[in-house]
Amino acid sequence: MIREAIGVGETEVLALEDAKRQLGIDESEIVEFEVIQRAEKKKFGLFGGAPAKVKITLKAGPAETAEEFLSNVLKNMKLESVSINKKEIENGVEFDLEGENVGFVIGRRGETLDALQYLTSLVANHADNSYFKVTVNTGDYREKREKTLEILGRKLAFKAIKTGRKTSLEPMNPYERRIIHTSVQKVNGAISWSEGENANRHVVIGPDPKYKRYQRNSNSGYNRGRGGRRPYNNNNSVNNEVNPDRKPLNEGSLDGLYGRIDK
Repeated sequence: MIREAIGVGETEVLALEDAKRQLGIDESEIVEFEVIQRAEKKKFGLFGGAPAKVKITLKAGPAETAEEFLSNVLKNMKLESVSINKKEIENGVEFDLEGENVGFVIGRRGETLDALQYLTSLVANHADNSYFKVTVNTGDYREKREKTLEILGRKLAFKAIKTGRKTSLEPMNPYERRIIHTSVQKVNGAISWSEGENANRHVVIGPDPKYKRYQRNSNSGYNRGRGGRRPYNNNNSVNNEVNPDRKPLNEGSLDGLYGRIDK
């Protein structure tokens, strides 16, 4: 996004200062400018003469472009009471939204917040050729959501091991699907993969077909009729402990509706 102003003054210096004031730039800040018209003195102090005109053109960076877009969207949503706190980081920016009506920004399970972050990221990256990371959050909502998804992924992974059945989750964006996949991959005996296209893409959690489960055998060698009990064998027990080094068969695609969203 480009901002520009034309300053007018009796001299080029005064015209430059006028242009800086219009753009809200400190007078001591060094900027590039173009002299459109040089000052001309009046002849004999009575005739002719013209003021100087100086033009300053500023190209806003991705952080400023993103902030302006986000502010305009909130105004159009009639959420002027929601304030934007900006924190610039390396190759990116983080926006934290605060206010009474911030719940409207979050939406159902964070869908509105995700969409707002996605659109803001598109606008910010349109201003520059390099990738610029944009995060839109409110309080610690994203951190809580991440923890909830981690717990859900592990819970359904253990359920898949116990029942031998798969479970399909609701559609999620790539970032949330990645959290589920990462959580499931740490549980021995369960796998996860993604199905569906675009907005309907979702995670499926099921038992790992390569994982050997303990199966009872009628010819196992103990006398069921006499009430005998099979001796406990620790090697045959099901091991569904958390394994941080285990990799999933399919971690799922990062393509989809919110393909460029990052935390």
